[in-house]
Amino acid sequence: MYDLIQMLILGFVIGLTGALAPGPTLVATINASIGGNWTTGLKVSLGHLIVELVLVILILFGLAAVALPYTSAIAGIGGIALIVFGGLTIADSRKATMSSTPVQSFTNPYMAGLVTSAANPYFWIWWLSIGSAMVLAGLQGGVLLVGIFMIGHWSADTVWYTLVSTGVSKGSTILPDSAYRKIIALCGIFLILFGIYYLSRLLISS
Repeated sequence: MYDLIQMLILGFVIGLTGALAPGPTLVATINASIGGNWTTGLKVSLGHLIVELVLVILILFGLAAVALPYTSAIAGIGGIALIVFGGLTIADSRKATMSSTPVQSFTNPYMAGLVTSAANPYFWIWWLSIGSAMVLAGLQGGVLLVGIFMIGHWSADTVWYTLVSTGVSKGSTILPDSAYRKIIALCGIFLILFGIYYLSRLLISS
């Protein structure tokens, strides 16, 4: 029982340090929460969870050892994807309104969590190195320990993104469309900056 509690706490703390760090998924949560409600953060975290669940399964089947030599390519593709994602967000901001629900896939909270996670190169590098090491270490104690670690990890993401969406959505009722469009455009700019940052780090390290 002690090992299970320890692994749960470890997963939560590690997940929280990642969730609290400014990044594309946090920006996407803020973007999708304007005009939404407290459940937006939960939906974003579920999209994020899907990517991580697939990754954990693949890690258990040996993905980390195969993919580590290609982390530079992963970083490059992810950086470009974030820039494209940010451009689409800026384009959508021109006609965004608080009185209607966005229909583009990149403003859907589930897709926002999934796409920003999958497009974040540091997300992949972390999971193919540190994350995979922790999953495989937990596996030595059985699949149950891996599951407990991930429950703690996902709980941190869900709690944080739900808190963010709750705070943002409560201000949406008094937010005019002009301010709404500016905030969405700013979110798009941040996504582009994240993409440029990732690509620049890739060039510096090469």
